[in-house]
Amino acid sequence: MMIVAIASQVRAQLLAEAAAALPAECCGLLLGSAGRVEALVPAANVAADPAHNFEIDPATLLRTHREARGAGHEVIGHYHSHPHGRAEPSWRDAARAVANGQLWLIIGAGRITGWQAGATGMHGCFQPVVLEAA
Repeated sequence: MMIVAIASQVRAQLLAEAAAALPAECCGLLLGSAGRVEALVPAANVAADPAHNFEIDPATLLRTHREARGAGHEVIGHYHSHPHGRAEPSWRDAARAVANGQLWLIIGAGRITGWQAGATGMHGCFQPVVLEAA
């Protein structure tokens, strides 16, 4: 099982973003390295129904990838919240997942869970990830 270190201030930021976005889902990108979340890049949720789905603003997505490459950082995944559900992947999430090994952090009911997108696991595409305090 994959283990990912995440700092307490990053955890606090994720929970604060999820609370501030209510009743919509918050979303954004994760910067770091293998096994470590170092920073978040919040993004506007441009989904047609942001209370039940998320779509990261394409301009933020492109800008963040470009800036990360230029600074020697890596986009290791993304996060979003489930304001009306649990902190685990939904069938909607599974329908959008790509088996690329990226990290998904999901915030729900005051919890943060980690998942790695792949070809097996929950809904056929998510393996649980252990989140450790950094």
